[in-house]
Amino acid sequence: MGLKSYRPLTPTLRYKQISDKKEITASEPYKPLTTGIKRSSGRSNVGEITSRRRGGGHKKLYRIIDFKRNIKGIPCVVETIEYDPNRTARIALVKYENGKRCYIIAPNDIKVGDVLQSGDTAEFRVGNALPIRDIPVNTMIHNIEMKPGKGAQIARSAGASAELVAKDGKHCQVRLPSGEVRLILGECLAVVGQVSNIDHMNESSGSAGRSRWLGKRPSVRGVVMNPVDHPLGGGEGRTSGGRHPCSPWGKNSKGAKTRNNKRTDKLIVRRRQKKRA
Repeated sequence: MGLKSYRPLTPTLRYKQISDKKEITASEPYKPLTTGIKRSSGRSNVGEITSRRRGGGHKKLYRIIDFKRNIKGIPCVVETIEYDPNRTARIALVKYENGKRCYIIAPNDIKVGDVLQSGDTAEFRVGNALPIRDIPVNTMIHNIEMKPGKGAQIARSAGASAELVAKDGKHCQVRLPSGEVRLILGECLAVVGQVSNIDHMNESSGSAGRSRWLGKRPSVRGVVMNPVDHPLGGGEGRTSGGRHPCSPWGKNSKGAKTRNNKRTDKLIVRRRQKKRA
């Protein structure tokens, strides 16, 4: 697992730096665990653009991932480590002793042939899914449930991990990747270790074309648009906008709080860390 750079034979290759994918052991997915997926291109169910700058991209097959790890007490063996076009992390195909196969998010440093397990009786080691109450404090964990049995929701992207910092009765305090410290029930499952593909954050596409393959369309600044297209547009010559940065519909785009979930505010021990001035 590492990064691959290129000789600067063209302006594109000069800055291109992508994963060497040496950890991947299979080029084709396990077909019974795949399904078709329709590209939304940033549109809602009525065809309106709800997420700008999305569209195009290569056709993909969706890999069905087991986020619940609810086959407990039965060991499974890692058969392959694979690339998943729908996420930044690598995925692993595991086969249980009862013959069932599942895809899971591949933890860092697991290899083909490793034996994994989940549940209360699972051994404490990288790749095993345990209730948070059974995990030692100061352990790095990922694929964390927020409700028992709902499936992993926290720390699922490449290189992500959270830290178990304390145990408080039936709840445990977990420091999330954002810096927020949150109370999570001790019954919730979490996987020991860090998510694979740690070097993803250091990748550099180098070309606009590769972004289009990924479904990312070009982004145009509001200040270079016409007044009819954006509140920051227009003006004679170059200008910085003359007003607070905003969306095309005039809503301020910096500083506004977006969280609106008072029901779970009591579970937040410490808010995420703000950037220092």
